[in-house]
Order: sequence, then C-alpha cells, then structure tokens
Amino acid sequence: MKILLFGRGGQVGWELQRSLSLLGEVVALDFDARQNPQGLCGDFTDLEGLARTVEAVQPDVIVNAAAHTAVDKAESEPELSHTINARAPAILAQAATKTGAWLVHYSTDYVFDGSGSAPWKESDATGPLSVYGQTKLEGEQAVANTPRHLILRTSWVYAARGGNFAKTMLRLAAERESLTVINDQFGAPTSAELLADVTAHAIRSLQTQPDLAGLYHCIAAGETSWYGYAQFVLEQAAALGLPLKATAAQVAPTPTSSYPTPARRPLNSRLDTTKLQNAFGLRLPHWQEGVKRMLIEISGN
Repeated sequence: MKILLFGRGGQVGWELQRSLSLLGEVVALDFDARQNPQGLCGDFTDLEGLARTVEAVQPDVIVNAAAHTAVDKAESEPELSHTINARAPAILAQAATKTGAWLVHYSTDYVFDGSGSAPWKESDATGPLSVYGQTKLEGEQAVANTPRHLILRTSWVYAARGGNFAKTMLRLAAERESLTVINDQFGAPTSAELLADVTAHAIRSLQTQPDLAGLYHCIAAGETSWYGYAQFVLEQAAALGLPLKATAAQVAPTPTSSYPTPARRPLNSRLDTTKLQNAFGLRLPHWQEGVKRMLIEISGN
C-alpha cells in the first residue's frame, strides 16, 4: 500500500508518519517544498501542484492532515482559509476519484453552532460560527463527493510536540500566582497520537470493508471545560514535581464573554463517537489518560 500524507509537520501529521508506516510506504509532504522529494507539492495554496503530485505518486490512500487552523486569524484572511480548508481538499477529492484512491480528511466540531449540551452526532445539522468553521465544513462537503472517503471530525487536539493548551498552562503557572480560565466551553482534549492510531486502524478496515466509508466523530472519552482541563494539568504537574507558582487551587473560572476574540467559539464541543466505535470495533480512552502521558513525556520524567 502506498500512502500520500499531506501536513506532515503538524501535530497530527507528525504522529501519522509513525502510525501509517505499519501499513505500507508513506510519502509524507510538508508545505515547504524544500522538505519534500523533488517535484512533489505539499503547499495547499498551489492547487495545480497538489493535483500533479497525486498524479505523480499514484497513491492507494491520500491522508490530508493539513489545514488553516489559526481560528482568529482566519477571520481577517478568509480567502486564504477558504483556499487551504475548502478548495485544496476539493482538488484532492477530484484527484482521488480519478486515481481510485481512498481520501482521509480531518474536520472539526467548529462546523456546529455549539448550542445545547448533548454530544453532537454526525447526522446533526451544522451551523458554523466562524470563517474557520465554515471553510472546514465546505472542505468536508467536498471530500464527501469522492466515494472512497473517510472524514474524522475531532476537537481540542494536542500533542507533546508543538504548542498546546496544557503547555501554556504550565508556562503561565510557573510565572504567575494565579490563573483565570474559561469554564463554559465543554469538550474532550484529544491527543494527536489517538487520532493517528484510529486513522491507521480505520484505513486497514476499509481495505476489506469499503462500505464503512463516510463521516465519523473521533475524540477521547469523557468531557471537561478548559477550566477543568487546566486544573487537571496543574494537579498532575504538581505530582510530577514541576515548579509552579500557581497550583490547581489558584485557577479561577470565568465565562467566555470575559475573553472576546475575533472568532466565536462553540460552547458545546462534545461529539458523540458511538458510530465510530461500533463501526471499527474501538474503545476510545478517557481524555485524562492521554493528557497524563503527554505531561510525563514533556516533563522528562
């Protein structure tokens, strides 16, 4: 099996290089052409280059882990966000249809309006609140046009590599006596490792069960708020002996309204993963398990 991976430098893309290597040859591409084999394009603003690359590689599976994920910045550069998040996936969908390849794509809870408190199901009506959410929705709609597709919606992604919320909390807690964190947005922190492993498992299953193609929700089990997430991170950090000025007890809750941002955030990022777990025979671990692993890794313990 030959797998063409876009977005190798991102958190999910980095982990996918590991998980997908068990399935066959992985051609992993970066936005920067200097990091790629000569002649292959991973730049999602070069739509013709993407099409040429799929034609040249002739992959069995295309995995798109590239995206414009700067949620607030997308409000001021909607055209760039649309090109990367919607037009480029549409090009990949066309190329996948032409070559007969499977296309794996990642989307987000931001396609929903964040209302209510029930976990969102794949069949629920969408209603994005931001440019990022709208362009990601258009991207997944384009990908769904190719028959052999797998779309995984996820949320609150983190990894030991790169920046993330937990690392920010550790840095601030080492500098300040107290912290204030939003307590009315709810979801489940989901590790890039988990997404990569689920992806590899799903691709393997699709080879013998192509009728499993479609849209699925994929996040860790359980739920929390950013406030609860911060408290958990600092509790674990204290147990690991990391230097902190602010402990979990010094974290104060605050509503989203106290932190106005260019892009509106959904308050309810809960996603129902029943369809994924039943279809692929999976058990998704509790979010705390992955966060603990990540904290141990970055602490050097």
